[in-house]
Parts: sequence; structure tokens; C-alpha cells
Amino acid sequence: MKFGVSIPNHWGVEDPQQMLAFGPLAEELGYASVWVQDHLFNVGTLKERLDDKPYYHPLPILSYLAATTRKVTLGTSVLVLPTHHPVNLAKYLATLDQISGGRVTLGAGVGGEGEEFNLLGIPVRNRGALTDESIAIMKELWSKPYSSYQGGSLNFTEVRFSPKPVQKPHIPVWVGGSSAAARRRAAKVGDGWHPNGLTPEEFSKGRQEVEELAAQEGRDAKSIVMSVRVVVQFQAPAVGGSGSGRAVPGYDPDGMTAVMAAYKEAGVQHMVLGLNTRDVSAITRVMESVAGDVMPRLR
Repeated sequence: MKFGVSIPNHWGVEDPQQMLAFGPLAEELGYASVWVQDHLFNVGTLKERLDDKPYYHPLPILSYLAATTRKVTLGTSVLVLPTHHPVNLAKYLATLDQISGGRVTLGAGVGGEGEEFNLLGIPVRNRGALTDESIAIMKELWSKPYSSYQGGSLNFTEVRFSPKPVQKPHIPVWVGGSSAAARRRAAKVGDGWHPNGLTPEEFSKGRQEVEELAAQEGRDAKSIVMSVRVVVQFQAPAVGGSGSGRAVPGYDPDGMTAVMAAYKEAGVQHMVLGLNTRDVSAITRVMESVAGDVMPRLR
């Protein structure tokens, strides 16, 4: 099982240099990947958590990390596809794949913050169709010498698009989400399935369904990477309380090992740790603990 970390571009770290330093640190500690999250407005639950604190755009962060790391995968966990123009996004990601030497993975989801969609003038009911269209357009642009697409919002025929990604036939697309629609999307067009916050039991059941649906589509189910993002719990529960069944206990290496082993048994091939705090010293401690005390026991 491979391990990655979701660096806190979405948790209001005031000094961006502190946040960016987690990329090289992850590589130094032996993590396989670093991930960033995506929203445009501090609305809904984000407003409650951040108020006016920064939520940094994910793509410039990955561009910076492309220059300050050499090996780690650079991923989005996840990019809200309906809020991005697919051609512009395809151009940015292909360029990033080129400058990073082929290290980009696109974690892609439909999004769930209704107020954000309203502010952007995007009907929430269209988000699934827009996501499917974006994936189809980007794969077409990335993989064909002359690209064509006839769809709902874009139409083009035999156009040149460059650069192409380093990775062939295209940048891997890991479908985020745990809904039935997300599982179907992962089975049909995904190079990976990447839900957030499932228990090992829930993940195992969902993985089996994705594999079955992929087989029905005539795909090799084993070609779909099975991944999950799991939140790290930084505080030990109060006396008499219990930890969350959907979180990794970051305060307890033995507990972390047991939880991660359960995910490995459930079929997780790539685990991304959600480091959801703006306490940079706490993030550093957990990253070092996982790398030194947990990862060697699970490899």
C-alpha cells in the first residue's frame, strides 16, 4: 500500500511557505504523493471554519511543488470539475505534467457546496453531466493528435491541442465520491476510485461494486487504482469517549497501524491522509510518526 498526504491548502495556514514546505517534507519522509483540495469561495461550512483565512488555489501550489520535489505524485483530492473550464484545465494539467516529468494525477469530483454553485451560476442539478463532459473533453484533448468533441456545451472538430501530457494515453483520472453515481463513473471512465471518509467496511463494499461494474463495461477492474482519503484525528478522545470509525488516530502509532491495516485488507492500494488542521507543528509530528512508526509495518 502506498501513502500520501493532503497538505492543508484548505485550512487557513496564514504563511503559505509553511504550507508549501510539506511537499518536500513528504518526499523526504518517503510518502508517495501529495494532494491538494479545491473550492473557490469561503462559503457554507468553509466560512464557519475559515472566515477570511486563506484557501489557496490548488493548481499553483502543485506547480510550485513540481519545482521543489522530484519523485512524489502531485494530485488533487479532489478538483471540483464543474467549476473549471475543461479546455483551460486540460491545458494547465498537461503543462504541469510536462514540467513535473509526468507526476500528475487528477482526482475529480462533482462537488457538493450548493452555495458555491449558485454564486458561479452553475445549476447544481447539472454537476454530474458537466463532470462527465469535462472528463471526456480532457481525455480527448490529451490523447488525440487531432481532437474532436460534440457535446452539450462545447463543440470542436479536428483541432490541435498542446502540450500533451507526458503520461500516456493521458493523465490518470481518479474519480472522487462514494455515491452510486461516483462508483458508476469510476467503473466506466476512471483510472482510480478515490472516495473520502469511508470506513474499511464501506470501502470494501464499494470497491467490489466498482470492480463488478467495470467488468460489465468490458474493462479490466484491476487497472483501476483503489484509493481513499481518510482524515487524521489529531486529538485523543475524552476519557470514556471513542474515536471516529472514519478517522486515523494520529496520536497513537499502534492505533494508526491497526486502522491502516484494516484499510489495506479492504483493498486500499493508495491511502491519502487528510491533515485537516492549520497547526503546522502537529502536521509535522504526525507525518514523521506515520513515516517512522507505521509505514514500515505495512509495506
